[in-house]
Amino acid sequence: MTTENNQYTITVQDFKMDQPARWCPGCGNHAVLAAVQRALPLCGIKKENVVFVSGIGCSSRFPYYINTYGFHGLHGRGAAIATGIKIANPELSVWLITGDGDSMAIGGNHFIHLLRRNLDINILLLNNKIYGLTKGQYSPTTPKGTITKSSPDGTFENPFLPGELVMGAQGTFFARVVDNDLEMMTDVFVQAARHKGASLIEILQNCVIFNDDIHLEIADKSMRDENQLHLKHGQPMIFGKNKDKGIIQKGTRFEVVRIGENGMRKEDILVHDAYNPDDTRHYMLARMTLPEYPVAMGVIRAIQSTVYEETLYNQIELARHKSAIKNMDDLLTSGNTFRMR
Repeated sequence: MTTENNQYTITVQDFKMDQPARWCPGCGNHAVLAAVQRALPLCGIKKENVVFVSGIGCSSRFPYYINTYGFHGLHGRGAAIATGIKIANPELSVWLITGDGDSMAIGGNHFIHLLRRNLDINILLLNNKIYGLTKGQYSPTTPKGTITKSSPDGTFENPFLPGELVMGAQGTFFARVVDNDLEMMTDVFVQAARHKGASLIEILQNCVIFNDDIHLEIADKSMRDENQLHLKHGQPMIFGKNKDKGIIQKGTRFEVVRIGENGMRKEDILVHDAYNPDDTRHYMLARMTLPEYPVAMGVIRAIQSTVYEETLYNQIELARHKSAIKNMDDLLTSGNTFRMR
């Protein structure tokens, strides 16, 4: 970190540690770490004002590998710890690193309430659809029928879709990225950091040991152009290797069409509006899955609402202003205290 005219110049190197990250070779966590280290300097936040919090899981080792303040908590309790940190010091940039098991199984209650309250916290949800650290049991996002260590005949549970949980919990920011797209991750992380309120980024992350290629159809270079819909606010929902496919709406459903066929024009394609709080298409986009639809990537929802810690501190100040008791002496002479005779 250097200073120029009393201003901080922050670089990627400021956030790097002098020790290797102890994740499996080829794990998607390495790329996520690199993207976060690239994004933080672009946010213009001093590194001493950045805190990374985690629970338990492979992804939860993250605070050890980035040169900021960090807190490695208990299984599923990262959201509660991050909430306490943000309330204690709202000026901090708080990042919660979690996995699909850590956040949506044992930590599910804390997870939805952080979103509902809309604290200004950035949540990176690394979704590899498996429990990796405990050696391959199925998680809340594992597809139904998957054979794992804990479901040898195939899991028969309906999996969570993280985007559905965000919408149901009244979340104000939801984005989806894939771990092999460093540029998109960096861009989305910066947008999340600048959003005022709870930001949830679902990262489609590969576990090379226990769930290898779980996101292959979405992430592979030979298929991603046809299977990913890159969303940008104010831009039409167009995809495909030749940018000749798009999304339209018929009734309550989306439909994939080819531009130029049956009179379909580019102007007929839906335009993405991430900022409209009444746009029910956010929920529809979050639910889009293969093979019927491409998977929506990028920022799906970014709306404004009251922010918990701001409202809390405003309420405290109002209570102080209205109260006749301003200090301990006022309290002791208020007539409402017990005194020994």
